[in-house]
Formats: sequence, C-alpha cells, structure tokens
Amino acid sequence: MKIINNQTRRDFLKKSTVAGAAISAPMIFTSQKSWAAPTEINMLAWYGHGEPDIVEEFEAQNNVKFKPKYYAGGDNMLALIAQSPPGTYDIILSDAEFVQQLNAADYIEELNPADYPFDDFMYDEFKKFPGHWTGDKLYSAMVRFGHLGVSYNTTAITAEEAMSYNCFWKPQVQGKVGHFDWHLPNLGMISLLNGNSSPSPFDISEQAWEDVQKKTMSMRPQVGGFFDYGGTFNSLKNGEMLAMCGIGDWITGVLEKDGAPVASVVPEEGGIQWTESYCIGKGSAHADIVNSFIQYMLSPAGQVRSAQMAAYPGFCVTQSGVEALREQNMGEAKRTGQIEGVSNNPIKLIQEGRIHYRDIPRQQSLEDWNDFWSEYKNA
Repeated sequence: MKIINNQTRRDFLKKSTVAGAAISAPMIFTSQKSWAAPTEINMLAWYGHGEPDIVEEFEAQNNVKFKPKYYAGGDNMLALIAQSPPGTYDIILSDAEFVQQLNAADYIEELNPADYPFDDFMYDEFKKFPGHWTGDKLYSAMVRFGHLGVSYNTTAITAEEAMSYNCFWKPQVQGKVGHFDWHLPNLGMISLLNGNSSPSPFDISEQAWEDVQKKTMSMRPQVGGFFDYGGTFNSLKNGEMLAMCGIGDWITGVLEKDGAPVASVVPEEGGIQWTESYCIGKGSAHADIVNSFIQYMLSPAGQVRSAQMAAYPGFCVTQSGVEALREQNMGEAKRTGQIEGVSNNPIKLIQEGRIHYRDIPRQQSLEDWNDFWSEYKNA
C-alpha cells in the first residue's frame, strides 16, 4: 500500500491544538472528538521516542495515545517484528542500516516522498539517504542523527588523549572501560582504529576482519562490563566506568547537562553516525495518523523536541529545525555544535570525511559479527 496524504506541511503546522473544555461546561460547547477515547498508536522504537516530552503535543492535537514498546539494537527490533503478526506496530523507529531488511521482509509500507520537507534537509545526501529508498520508492523518513566516538570521564582521560580510540588501552583505566552491548558500533570503532575507513569500516576483507577481532580481544583486560542503555548511563554517572566504547553524546550529553564530568568526541580515526528514521508498519490501521506524526517530527517544533529528547539528544536534520533550536535553546545548539563555524559542527564533520554511516557488515554476515561479539564477552 502506498501512503497518500494530501495534507501539506504548512496546513499541518497551522492546525490548532484541540482545546479540552472544563468538566463543568455544558456538552454543547465540547466537540465530540474531545470526549472520544484516544486512538492508540503502537510504536516500536528506541527508549524515549514514545515519552511525553516527544509525543505529548501531537497526542493533544490529534486525540491519540502512543503505546511504545522499546528495544535496543536493530537485531532485537527485527526479532520483535518477526514474532508479531502484520499490523502489530503502526510506527517503527529504525536505525537506517536496517531499513533495507525491513523492506525485504515486507514489514513496512511505501511512503510518498511529497509528504516530507526534503527541500529543507541540511545535507544533500540526507535527502536520499542510503537504504531508505529502493529506486524512486521511499520506505523510511530520516528524522534525527548523531555521532559516535570516544566517550570518557574528563578526570581520567584528557581531551587530547580522547582524540584516539587508543585511549581505551590506557593503563589508568584498566577494568574501567565499558561497552554498550551492541556489536555494530563497537566493532565499527575498532575497525576505524585499524585504518578501515574506505570504503567503510563495515566493508572489510576477511584479513581485515581477523585483524579487527585480534585488536578487539587485546582490549578485553581493560573491560569492566557490557551494558544496556540504563547500565551505560548509570556506570558513567557513578564513575564505575571511566570510558565507554560504542556510544557518543546520545548518552554523555544527558549526563553532561546534569553536571557529570563526561564528554564525547569524534577522534582522529573518525566517528560513526547513527541515523534514526520512521517507517509505517505493514498493515497498520492508522497509517494516515502515523504519516502526520512523521510530518510533525520533521516540522521545526518536532525537530526541537527531538534534539532535546530527555532520553538522549540528537541532531536536527532540517535547516528550519536547527534555526528553531538556536532560537529556543542556543546553549544546547552550541553544546552540540549545531551552529556555524565550529569544528564539531555535525555537517562539517561529515563533509571533512571524518564520519562514516553505521552499516551492517558487507563482506561478512551479521551472524559472524554477533558470534565474535559473544565470544569476546565470554573471554
């Protein structure tokens, strides 16, 4: 099914918020919609996307209620969808590298490119982002992104040391290096450290893959644990871990704003971009509402909410979104480099060739990388 939505972006942004009448007011002054039970929208996403700071405005405007189910890692997302009948999930937040697999398995609907403000996207390559399209057919809309690199405690690792992944081997942090427990970002970083930047840290020969495994194993004595989202957050917050591989500002940004002595940088070897996009689940009974939500998240208001997400911050993908963020919270725009003329501007880093899009392995299978990751964890 191809999703068609004739509502323009301008019309959507002008739509007024549904006002709830006072309980004591006569029913004649209250719309039927305001008294109707909210339409439930089943969401599959990373933690935070269905929380009030992101969805409350859209829920109020459209009398809907998001029911999120959260996952961590694209492998887990695919498994959850495979175990569910078609139509279970109305909206799916996917990491960009997994959209092709969702499409190949017929888990998502085709989208209408005219529904989204691609002309407002900050970077030309984002307009036809790899994997989101099959020919001229669109299956996923990019809504936010971020960069992964070295995340560290500033009392244990200096800013200069953090400019190389080699800091994870620093003797002073032995037993205090943690991993976000997902093989793609971690092994991608070690691949960059080994010099596998072209064509991609995820497109490597068998010999290079053996070298990545060897280098990764050499870090094992430094490692104090493997963590999910909450564990990663807490272990950095309480100082249990002094460095973390596999993450970036999406974790340390929240802690930094709360005063913790942590930071994230894109090191000299390069960083990895995570890219999040929305898809409409195959067989969704609420495709039109979901499509309106995607449009909302690409509006300036939605982009500002996304950039400041309480669970984990991200970068805006539209120019109007960045401008709105600067107007409403210049401090956050400066902290994340979303202003002109700074060295850590996210688009500038991409243009300089220091950022590589996270991908699935191209010359090995996902199982190959996952099997090694399990071996590494148990070593």
